[in-house]
Amino acid sequence: MQFHFPTRRSLLTLALAATALGHPALQAQTPIPAALARIDLSPAQTGRVRAERNPEAIQALPKDYRFVRDGVLTVAIAPGAPPVATYATDAKTVIGADADFAQLVADALGLKLELVPVAWADWPLGLTSGKYDAVISNVGVTEQRKEKFDFSTYRLGLHGFFVPNNSPIQSLKEAKDIAGLKIITSSGTIQEGILLEWNKLNQAAGLKPAELQYYDDDATRNLALLSGRADAQFNPHPMQAYQAAKEGKTRLVGTVNAGWPLKADVAIATRKNSGLAAALTLATNGLIKNGKYAQALQRWHLGSEALARSETNPPGLPKF
Repeated sequence: MQFHFPTRRSLLTLALAATALGHPALQAQTPIPAALARIDLSPAQTGRVRAERNPEAIQALPKDYRFVRDGVLTVAIAPGAPPVATYATDAKTVIGADADFAQLVADALGLKLELVPVAWADWPLGLTSGKYDAVISNVGVTEQRKEKFDFSTYRLGLHGFFVPNNSPIQSLKEAKDIAGLKIITSSGTIQEGILLEWNKLNQAAGLKPAELQYYDDDATRNLALLSGRADAQFNPHPMQAYQAAKEGKTRLVGTVNAGWPLKADVAIATRKNSGLAAALTLATNGLIKNGKYAQALQRWHLGSEALARSETNPPGLPKF
């Protein structure tokens, strides 16, 4: 989940309690399906899952809400990397799990879909200014964001530890596991924040902190990992899983929820008090119930990130 980590006080006490209780935010290792490497990247997307209209969700749409375009759900999405969101082989059509989910939601609301590609960092201003109705782009729920936006959750937010295939490392799931290791991550993100807190836990326990490494692009990160300059990479799970399956050079050794030591899900973002969130949550739960949601996630081999139920504005990453 690529979002900036808010300023926080130490989470040491809460983290220790969560670890002691076996908190579910510390996820078990999950296998990478080899079929990830064979997903459809064509612009036609003939296998895209579609849904029927959901009368309950449509009825929940606020009567006074003005869509950017009549009869159209305009959704901002940041094409970053498969399988979440990327460009098809024509270099212009946005495809991926988030694009498929946006289509399902539009179908459920009886609307056409227009995807608007944006830079990920630009979505808050664009949403606030009314350029689009919603953002579906791997956005995590945080208490700070909830001050300006409403959220309807649709996917677990997981970060993954990946190592070279020949690495002796078999499991990285908690703070003590990374002591003394060299870990690649992304600056200013939630995953960096987790690692910094884990370093505090390790130092308090008399263990060596991990050395965090930062690189500007995927190619440089991958080279550093595979050349042995780093022991592991800790970044969003879906994109790394796709790359691992496609290239066959790395493997997953553990996942952690983005809200560690609590829980933070990925959600549709809408303008605060616009009234759309309730309808979007109903639409998502309808898709979960009728199986279309699971089909769409499985198409991109993200079934391990499925939610049992969508929520409107659930607790998110705390402000510290």
